[in-house]
Amino acid sequence: MAEYLEIDPYNPEHKLIRKVVHMLRQGAVIAYPTDTVYGIGCDLHSKESIDRIYRIKKMPKHKPLSLLCADLSDIASYAHVGNASYKLMKRLIPGPYTFILPVTRMVPRTLLPKRRTLGIRVPDNQVVQAIIKELANPLINTSASLDQKEILSDPAEIERTFGDQLDLIIDGGVLPNELSTVVDLTAPEPEIVREGKGDVSLIL
Repeated sequence: MAEYLEIDPYNPEHKLIRKVVHMLRQGAVIAYPTDTVYGIGCDLHSKESIDRIYRIKKMPKHKPLSLLCADLSDIASYAHVGNASYKLMKRLIPGPYTFILPVTRMVPRTLLPKRRTLGIRVPDNQVVQAIIKELANPLINTSASLDQKEILSDPAEIERTFGDQLDLIIDGGVLPNELSTVVDLTAPEPEIVREGKGDVSLIL
């Protein structure tokens, strides 16, 4: 069963964050709170852990995972960001938005079987932000869900559903059941792919 860890959501204990990052570097797959729903993720550079996430979620390999980055400069290392996209994202992050962007060679080909774009976001959550910064590279991310209709927003539910398949569950309390707003920035004009928690009036 997964280890269960409570971390202060407002002032994450550095000792606990270091423990989480050590586990991630050893190949752990973990569940954690974000500013939308709970995520399941791993270190960007762990191919075996990425494969495990696909198995845990019962997802076909053509379904994309996303990246959680620390900030806009972090995004710019992993995606091609034009001036208009930069200005838009600067206003919206950190926050409940996922941006579809063309990626750079810094993104492993494991994540890109038939595409050169990926969803990238900067969550407004102190715990996952502290993890990403200590890890010093993005987290691979997918929602803690069995499908898009059944999002698990309670860490106790996540433990019952995925506990025997994960290495660690971080308890950040029960979260509202709201996914991020997805914005495609690969075309000349932003396109709303999914309307979620993020206010679309700030984009259009």
